[in-house]
Amino acid sequence: MRKIAIFASGSGTNAENIIKYFSNKNSARVCLVLSNKREAYVLKRASDHNVKSVFFERSEFYSSERVLDYLLLNKIDFIVLAGFLWLVPENILKKYKSRIINIHPALLPRYGGKGMYGEKVHEAVINNHDNESGITIHYVNPFYDAGDIIFQIRCKVDPSDTPDSLAAKVHALEYEYYPKIIEDLIINRPDQVKKL
Repeated sequence: MRKIAIFASGSGTNAENIIKYFSNKNSARVCLVLSNKREAYVLKRASDHNVKSVFFERSEFYSSERVLDYLLLNKIDFIVLAGFLWLVPENILKKYKSRIINIHPALLPRYGGKGMYGEKVHEAVINNHDNESGITIHYVNPFYDAGDIIFQIRCKVDPSDTPDSLAAKVHALEYEYYPKIIEDLIINRPDQVKKL
């Protein structure tokens, strides 16, 4: 069984959905949730599902080996970003090459990059009068939203849509497809998710 760690910065609805999805699977299990925000609700969600969680400071992430050591101590095989807003440092990228993925609430390469997350993305899509949006699941590299794309799926943007209504459509896609793509990578591309 592969061990998954989730990095998240906020409420953690995607993280909780992934935890639930794998709770009865033999392929993988979410064993660790990490957050850069002490008050992030994702830490409470993890606790509610008996998943170990940890808060870390910026200096611990970028100027020490503490977070990487914690991943290794817990024998983590695969890392999932779910609303995590910091770039992943080189030491973790190197150790977990091709084993870190992220989800973005738009069709990359459009509406990606630093500062483009959450409602800001949906506002930009609406303001540009796009007729479709969707999600992109991609590998993580040293740049925001620039890793190789693994999967995209689209949804229609109606003229009546607001950022909130578009967000609801995109969240529905995230909840349906993110766990399935994680599972597909673990089961069907095991060479990329082999145990460390």
